[in-house]
Amino acid sequence: MTPTPEPGADEMHRFDDLYQVSRSEAIVEDDEFLKHMAAGSELPVLLAALAAALGDTSILHADLQPPLTPMDTQPHPHGGMSEEQKEKAVAVALSALTVLRDKGITTVDVLPDETVREILHYLSGGREEWYRMLTHELDLATDKGGRPSWRFGDVAKGRPFPTLIIGAGVAGIAAAHRFAQAEVPFTLIEANTSVGGTWAKNTYPGVRLDTPTFGYSYSFAQRGDWPHQFAQGGEILDYLRDVAERAGIIDRIEFSTRLLRLRWDDDGRFWEATTRGPDGGEQVRRFSAVVGALGQLDRPNIPEFEGQSLFRGTTMHSQEWDHATDLRGKRVAVIGTGASAYQIVPAIVGDVDALTVFQRSAPWMLPAPNYHHPMTDAFSWLVRKVPHYAQWYRLWVILTGIPGRTHTVTAEEDWPGAPLSVSAKNQELREYLVARLEAQFQDAPELLQHIVPTYPPGAKRMLRDNEVWAAALLAEKTTLVTSGIARFTEDGIVDNDGLLHEVDVIVYATGFKPSDYLDEVEVLGRDGMEIHEFWDGDARAHNGVMVPGFPNFFLIYGPNVGGVVAGSLHFMLERAVEYSLKAIHEVLRRGAAAIDVRGEALDRFVAWVDQGNRRMAWGQPYVSTWYQNRHGRVSQIWPYTNVEYWEITESITESDHEFLD
Repeated sequence: MTPTPEPGADEMHRFDDLYQVSRSEAIVEDDEFLKHMAAGSELPVLLAALAAALGDTSILHADLQPPLTPMDTQPHPHGGMSEEQKEKAVAVALSALTVLRDKGITTVDVLPDETVREILHYLSGGREEWYRMLTHELDLATDKGGRPSWRFGDVAKGRPFPTLIIGAGVAGIAAAHRFAQAEVPFTLIEANTSVGGTWAKNTYPGVRLDTPTFGYSYSFAQRGDWPHQFAQGGEILDYLRDVAERAGIIDRIEFSTRLLRLRWDDDGRFWEATTRGPDGGEQVRRFSAVVGALGQLDRPNIPEFEGQSLFRGTTMHSQEWDHATDLRGKRVAVIGTGASAYQIVPAIVGDVDALTVFQRSAPWMLPAPNYHHPMTDAFSWLVRKVPHYAQWYRLWVILTGIPGRTHTVTAEEDWPGAPLSVSAKNQELREYLVARLEAQFQDAPELLQHIVPTYPPGAKRMLRDNEVWAAALLAEKTTLVTSGIARFTEDGIVDNDGLLHEVDVIVYATGFKPSDYLDEVEVLGRDGMEIHEFWDGDARAHNGVMVPGFPNFFLIYGPNVGGVVAGSLHFMLERAVEYSLKAIHEVLRRGAAAIDVRGEALDRFVAWVDQGNRRMAWGQPYVSTWYQNRHGRVSQIWPYTNVEYWEITESITESDHEFLD
């Protein structure tokens, strides 16, 4: 595939989307068909797209503004529009679609600032504090953020400044693309044989997103033809590979190259990186800056059990799925009931002879009847026929995700319902979800008692429920074990009740070690401080990006920036990359050698984040979750919205940093 050419400096304000469609198909269908398509749309999205295409924001009537009803038990289509609003909106959309058809409009140019503002006012309910963050995601805005506004050659022409980017997953691709746009020289290494990170490694049966597809994509690569509402793992992997190709990144990656050691040379002001290549040989190179894009969910967590080495069958972790093992007719044990098990169990239950599921704690599940559904026919038609409909739809997913379900998992002080809930709204959510479980397991009361979680909703990641999990557990061939694992034997697993479960295959769906950042890499900073000694099991980074004592070292998707009930992962990743580039720009502009964040700035950031996490369900003292590290501090999760992250990464605060000559 030919890489998309980079625009010149005079075009930097224009489209920044690697999937930009310059022209839609002409509308030729009759009014009755158009009415049907309008009725099948997400109405606020369609009205916004039509207003942009027609250059007419008068169709965004105040009485059609979506109330943005907060998500609680389930999402609210059309932002919670009333039936009367929806009926009027369909009529307005139909009228606008006929104009689009009759005038033959198939393109839309960058919009005037006032038009963008009026559309964002309509979609967001006038929340002006969201506007700047939202324009970051909107190509049609003249002041869209993201793309660097400077070029290396204009700031530091002739200066050596080699940069190392570690990892070619979701974060690494974002970093490489933005660094390439700024023309900062970089080397990109990837330990595996292909791009994709977690999506290249996790190929187990049933793997797919548990967030809506359109929210899981880059602002600079807004694909419109996604096949499923919650993309399958292979679809995400294909997307990442395609983005890397379109951006011209693929040929710049050193595959099968693992980072072993980083050492900061304070005299020379450079990082010395030791890597091991595909031939097993080690290489030592010097870099002015290092970007760590290794992600959080990368290192498999396999608990230790007595007698594990005795088992004579096949074992595998969900991330290291052995596709050579045929599960048909086999007796299979799945250890764990978290996100991966939740997808694996329904996917394999029809093939295996017997299935034993070992559960430590039951998962909470949010209703998602469309979890396995393809995109609708109406959606596919609108993407083809209405200019930039897919982009507006993606913006809508991100906009409605800003508050997300935060209000349902925010704790009330001295709430009497603890430890089963954290607030009145959380209790309401709990009762709704329990009622759903009771309906699904009404014929199996002995199972139901083990299915209802004993912790508050939101304290751990909530999964998507289209009832296939219940069907798998209710199958005659399935046994749910909740007593725990005592030991392994040659033939299977003995539970804590002393019962032996004979199995042929054991699947560890036991998650990862998210708090062990860079755990397999030695990183020596100023004065020889090793980063893991600095952290002592409590990973911390200012804005999730910079660590004191480690100059010109930037983490992408670092500590405390993971979202679970609100926000967009890709937004957080992209902002971390952009923040890193802003820091490098400051270094180059000043003619400095490096930038280092001050310890007091990190302390303030951590105190602020900790304060936010203590307000949430996952931050309550009676909750145990992988969001916490071994010190009990929530070190993975971002307790605020994308808007707050936009604000703190908007600029480099000079007083928070030290510039090294």
